Amino acid sequence: MKLHNSYTNQIEEFKPIEENKVKMYVCGPTVYDNAHLGHARCYITWDVLYRYLKFKGYDVTYCRNVTDVDDKILKKAENEGKTPEEVSQYWYKKFSESMKALNNLKPDIEPFATKTIGEMISINKDLIDKGFAYESNGDVYFRVKKFPKYGYLSKQPIDQLESGARIEVGEQKEDPLDFALWKKDEKFGYKSPWGIGRPGWHIECSAMSRKHLGKTIDIHAGGADLIFPHHENEIAQSECANGCKFVNYWLHNGFVTINKEKMSKSLGNFLTIDDLLKNYDANTIRFFILTNHYRMPVEFSDEALQAAANGVKRMLNAKRTPIDENLDLTQFEEYKEFVDAMDDDLNTSRALAVLFELTNKANKDVPYAYTLLHKLAEILGFTFEKAKLSDEELKEKLKFISDELGETYSSMEEIIEKRKLARAEKNWDIADKIRIALDKSGIVLKDSKEGTVWELK
Repeated sequence: MKLHNSYTNQIEEFKPIEENKVKMYVCGPTVYDNAHLGHARCYITWDVLYRYLKFKGYDVTYCRNVTDVDDKILKKAENEGKTPEEVSQYWYKKFSESMKALNNLKPDIEPFATKTIGEMISINKDLIDKGFAYESNGDVYFRVKKFPKYGYLSKQPIDQLESGARIEVGEQKEDPLDFALWKKDEKFGYKSPWGIGRPGWHIECSAMSRKHLGKTIDIHAGGADLIFPHHENEIAQSECANGCKFVNYWLHNGFVTINKEKMSKSLGNFLTIDDLLKNYDANTIRFFILTNHYRMPVEFSDEALQAAANGVKRMLNAKRTPIDENLDLTQFEEYKEFVDAMDDDLNTSRALAVLFELTNKANKDVPYAYTLLHKLAEILGFTFEKAKLSDEELKEKLKFISDELGETYSSMEEIIEKRKLARAEKNWDIADKIRIALDKSGIVLKDSKEGTVWELK
């Protein structure tokens, strides 16, 4: 298996530190707002890597942190008259629901920054003791020039970084390049040897990664926007504190763009996952993301999502046969093609092409095709189950349909019966109105010899 290592800018053979074991860390969300399509791309990408590594037989420990102490959280708490904990807990719950809705597996470990403060203080003390950091009026800063490899990940020479470096109001640094490991904060802070304060963002990931995975890990992944300064700073502080290499393989996914601009909250051009899921199901969003190579930017448009929806429909509508759990998948050429594609730096677009090949074969009654399609699609996180509605969602759908038709219905069966009667009486006007109302609410009816059933689009 080969992966593109951002640190060396080379595609390299993947060799874990311990045979058959993989320690993988992904930078998680800062929980203060809704997750958007950019987050969906990041976490679906690394969900697929996690699934594929497990499929390859590795014992994977996947750690994805939660940043629940941050300037944005504190600002939101102040604006809303809430505690930072109330804000972060609410948005963490929303984030978790979004991830579940996208069919992302839960990480093995999901540490919170606020539960790792002791480890952050410990790393800061080590860095000060070794001369890599210093205290200044309650703040602690990292001495960037003490780490000669600084800028290597982002491929930015130190003199280039120096020209853009600034000292903000209130900062007391030895050098404009130095970054904060600890910030004085007497209102929302924690006790430390340097007074009441809170951690800088970068030290959080170093501490959580070291605590749960060890000093050197196999894979560290995240969005390309984190390369500088976040991941650059993580490398500097971790390697100086621990005295050893921090990460063997750095992996980064490309941006999601709208009108060629990166999707982000600061630009206000983001689409939330919740809003997307009103119009497109999880399989469609996943398909849209995986059609593109994970390192490339992906341009969002309704046309692209619609094309993805059509692709998913084609795959899920393959002629179904019972799954043969005892089938030796490795004997088939399509299996080898799929594995070759995924081993080639997660070439998911090639892997999807294999799934379409199997879809065609399933429709032509090739005996093994549907079992192989189902098993390989699962590795990419697709689900073949029909979507289900909660009781609350069903009530909402029934109210919408009732309003559209001008009479009250308490169950889908009542609506189906009404349509059946209208058709029997050749009252096509009423039958059409029912069909249109159902269609608007995202429900389709399927007629067969056994009767009529309803399901979500």
